[in-house]
Amino acid sequence: MNLLIQLAIFLVTYLFIYQEVFQKTDLSGVMLTIENDMLNPEFQIGLLLVIFLMFVNWSVEAYKWKFLIGKVEEVSFFKALQAVLTGISVSSFIPNRVGEFFGRIFILKTASRIEGILITVVGSMSQLLITILAGSFALLIFIPGYLSNAGFSHGYLYHSLVILVLSLNVLLVAMFFKLSFLNTLKERILRNGLKRLRKFFRIFAFYQNREMAIVMLLSFTRYLVFTTQFYLLLILFDVRIPYLNALVLIPIIYLIMAIIPTIALTELGVRGSVALYVFGLYFGNFLPLTGEIYFGVFAASTLLWLINLGIPALIGTIFVFRLQFFRKKNS
Repeated sequence: MNLLIQLAIFLVTYLFIYQEVFQKTDLSGVMLTIENDMLNPEFQIGLLLVIFLMFVNWSVEAYKWKFLIGKVEEVSFFKALQAVLTGISVSSFIPNRVGEFFGRIFILKTASRIEGILITVVGSMSQLLITILAGSFALLIFIPGYLSNAGFSHGYLYHSLVILVLSLNVLLVAMFFKLSFLNTLKERILRNGLKRLRKFFRIFAFYQNREMAIVMLLSFTRYLVFTTQFYLLLILFDVRIPYLNALVLIPIIYLIMAIIPTIALTELGVRGSVALYVFGLYFGNFLPLTGEIYFGVFAASTLLWLINLGIPALIGTIFVFRLQFFRKKNS
């Protein structure tokens, strides 16, 4: 049965990637441009740097998961990296990357899988929190800077929005650093009929503030890595914008992507559409954009998806056959 599930994940991952990349998305223009630009040493160096940062990105995520999961089971860095890459493969055909949780926990040998899921959720929450914080602050800069004609870009409405955003951000940060309150609430939320489930909530009391700060720092490091990748690809495809402006636009794109429910593979089209719209506002043109800017934004967002999700998903299928969906009774 384990082998059948492993083969199913392997085949479905390749099928979805093939369908999304070669049937739903026209990559011919992007690939032709890459082939032509590969003769340029600057393009080669830039592309290699983006690919290198992909390994940095997922290595940081692997270390973060290793750090978190160490409370219930010690795993090596390489094993944690396998778990992360396998999770990307599984999440390729499951909405909102929920598959990342299941792809990781089935590599654990002794730890409770429910606890493994909850711990993985903690790591995902930290990454989402960084995305919300960066995106919301960028949005507060973007509205008066690029939507000056909008009625809510100044005055009481804008000031009220600032107060609301800052208040929500403080609340979210406070809740993240005090996840132990969930362990306290379990007594009220889960009654006697769910005693088996109640014991797993103890994991929210495992981590001290210092440890949560380390997790947040690792998530912020990842965020810097993939936003830098996006900016480098924009430059490679001749979308020339000042770095400080990119620090406003790119976080907004990631914030919108975090809000929109998607399947990881359909992100390829959604990500491109969101990026085009946000950059369209920046350049003073509403969609549809035309010309080099349109192509450059589309190419950058598409290639970033292929490098950061497509390639790792394919690599992760190698480790799918190490997953154990069913344990022996003495495990």
